[in-house]
Amino acid sequence: MNMTSHRLITQARRVELDSIIVKGGPVLSGTVSTSGAKNAALPVLFSALLADGTHRFTRVPVLRDIDSTHQLLEALGCRLERNGTDVTIEVAPPGEPVAHYDLVRKMRASILCLGPLLTRYGEARVSLPGGCAIGSRPIDLHVETMRKLGAEVEIDQGYVIARAKRLVGERILFEKLTVGGTENALMAAVLARGTTVIENAAKEPEVVDLVHYLRAMGAQIEGEGTSVITIDGVDELHPASHAIVADRIEAGTLLIAGAITGGEVTVDRCVPQHLEALTDKMQDCGFHIETGSDSITVGATDSWTGTDISTSPYPGFPTDLQAQFMALMTQAQGTSVVTEGIFENRFMHVQELVRLGADITPMRQVAVVRGDRGGLSGADVMATDLRASASLVLAGLVAKGETRVNRIYHLDRGYEKLEKKLASLGADIQRVR
Repeated sequence: MNMTSHRLITQARRVELDSIIVKGGPVLSGTVSTSGAKNAALPVLFSALLADGTHRFTRVPVLRDIDSTHQLLEALGCRLERNGTDVTIEVAPPGEPVAHYDLVRKMRASILCLGPLLTRYGEARVSLPGGCAIGSRPIDLHVETMRKLGAEVEIDQGYVIARAKRLVGERILFEKLTVGGTENALMAAVLARGTTVIENAAKEPEVVDLVHYLRAMGAQIEGEGTSVITIDGVDELHPASHAIVADRIEAGTLLIAGAITGGEVTVDRCVPQHLEALTDKMQDCGFHIETGSDSITVGATDSWTGTDISTSPYPGFPTDLQAQFMALMTQAQGTSVVTEGIFENRFMHVQELVRLGADITPMRQVAVVRGDRGGLSGADVMATDLRASASLVLAGLVAKGETRVNRIYHLDRGYEKLEKKLASLGADIQRVR
């Protein structure tokens, strides 16, 4: 392990001890900018493995998962330079196409190096990944995709081991929507011989962003943003430059932060159409929403009514905003029903919201929220996953007294300096060690 990787790991271990303290009361107002999307940056950075040379990226968020990706790419022979949110990756063939356990155990997205390594070098050995414990997210669809494209794949001693002289284009029909599976299929198919057709493909903006970079490298792809994507394999790709798309989940979280405090907040450098499922529901609650070409403003209001949501793949309501929206509903007039349609274990934040005084009855994948404006009181709470962390911070913004959110390292996996962005809007919030 090189010195850069060692430094990043040491910093990450230090941050695991951090907490965030929020004092409820201030009404947020002002303008705040969205960072680049973590869920877009990760596959785009891994796609650099498809072409030797210098790749340049802008709007790459400063996050723990990005640091983990840097470590893995360096272990695979890449040289990385970072200047703020600008990242340069110099790609060269790795000594061996192996993603070791120590580098991937905390990040689910590490499986995304499987497709690029396999299609580029004819073999890949990737440790089974980790990530948030929000439910079963099996990699069987990734494995079956590589087999469909002609690879021999086995799982041995915790590693996915895949080999193929050259992948061959094929029809891939996903039994269920999978963002990561679609992304791995895209990256594997761009250098395969012949044509690959992905049916029931994920439509998420992050998938579209990956296609934009693959196309910039010379890939032949049509149909991104629809349920059918066609890839005509090419013999080689070349490095290019790319700006990461805005993080719709961060933008949504910041909008909810303004809304839950009854404030007026503008989130800029975002893509409003990527957030229509959220803003439509916020309008149903009584919030005034105004959109610009790259901004969304939530208008100040003293009270709002509850509404029901059910999470589903894009363009439906995002599962990654479910916990934050539930925090908003704890302050609504009336009762709301939250249905989680993606993951079976994504209500772990409920017990922590209840610790703050929320009236929530959870069932298997449904939670009933009885709103009570001003009914939360500060307490020590424990973050259980990335988006749960954000929901607890949001609840702390309106809880009486002081809320301490522990295990905040989850938050740093997906939000770039969230406490500083909230503080810039007037929140009484600080990170402590």
